[in-house]
Amino acid sequence: MTSRRSLLQAMALLPLASACALSPTTRSRNYTPSGLPLRRVIVSDARVIRTIAGLRPFRSAGFVVKAESYDDKIVIHNYGHGGGGITLSWGTSHLAMELALQTSHRRCAVLGCGAVGLATARLMQDRGWDVTIYAKDLPPNTTSNIAGGQWSPTSVYDEAALTPAFEMQFEQAMRHAYRYFQNLVGPKYGVRWISNYTVSNNPPSPENFNDKYADMYPQLMDLTPDQHPFAAPFVRHYDTMLIEPAIYLPAMMQDYYAAGGLIVVREFTDRADVLTLAEPVIINCTGLGSRDLFDDEELFPIKGQLSFLLPQSEVNYILIGNGIYMFPRSDGILLGGTFERHEWSLTPDPQETRRILDQHQTFFAAMDDPWA
Repeated sequence: MTSRRSLLQAMALLPLASACALSPTTRSRNYTPSGLPLRRVIVSDARVIRTIAGLRPFRSAGFVVKAESYDDKIVIHNYGHGGGGITLSWGTSHLAMELALQTSHRRCAVLGCGAVGLATARLMQDRGWDVTIYAKDLPPNTTSNIAGGQWSPTSVYDEAALTPAFEMQFEQAMRHAYRYFQNLVGPKYGVRWISNYTVSNNPPSPENFNDKYADMYPQLMDLTPDQHPFAAPFVRHYDTMLIEPAIYLPAMMQDYYAAGGLIVVREFTDRADVLTLAEPVIINCTGLGSRDLFDDEELFPIKGQLSFLLPQSEVNYILIGNGIYMFPRSDGILLGGTFERHEWSLTPDPQETRRILDQHQTFFAAMDDPWA
């Protein structure tokens, strides 16, 4: 008679036996370090569902988090995140919150309803403040809705303009944000851990960003050719979080409303117009709008362009490098790869669309996918 222990041991071996039977040609190089299969993205014009463009609010010296006094008003700035708006949103908002808590007030206005504005508003609510958001645009019509959503602060500053003081502030914001987003992992907020592969024709520089902050990039490793399926001479792996704006932003708004928050749709013309607000503390999260509202001549746009393909549920990794990047989201496979400084147009460039699609198609056609 078969014992209960023998039966359980036999059942435990079934998944392994099934996997071997179904995919005899697969090797470890066809899986992520966490054991998920690496599947090819199907790139074709017929699968494109939309192409969009957005403007990153960039400052060579990095984002601004500081307080200014205007008669009976205190304005706390929290803007200029470049390509790291979603990534750093909770972090710079935490720093802005600390400045607000140094005042004697408990009521504030938050300007902007993107990722930075919503994170700021939620942190102030959690500290017992009465918060009103004033914004020209609400999700899904914000710059944050156009963001890729990978947790990793990119194009936040220019190396030549980096100062020790900003670098310290940047690391503080990064570490706060890294912890806050971990608390939001799950389907409600559309946040999940995911493998990232960076591909390059050259080895990583000795002082690259990932190595510098390696404790925030788990499973960081350089891979040999037998450890990955990509046609690239240098491949690096790490894990980050992927935030899906179409899920995350509505969930944040729901939390904000549930905590008693108000939203007023309003467009401001200049700083004097902002200072007519009744709230004694105003937290400015207007991104690129701060250029005109608060005369920040150092702020300028960097245009990014994205094409989305039909979703592929079997694709569950991020790919970045050699001028392209791919994020697999539930609303579609995101393909990007543009970085145009001082470009204000929100109209997608057909030539860039063609380049992005062609380069992704070439890359994934050369990928080893034994299941294809």
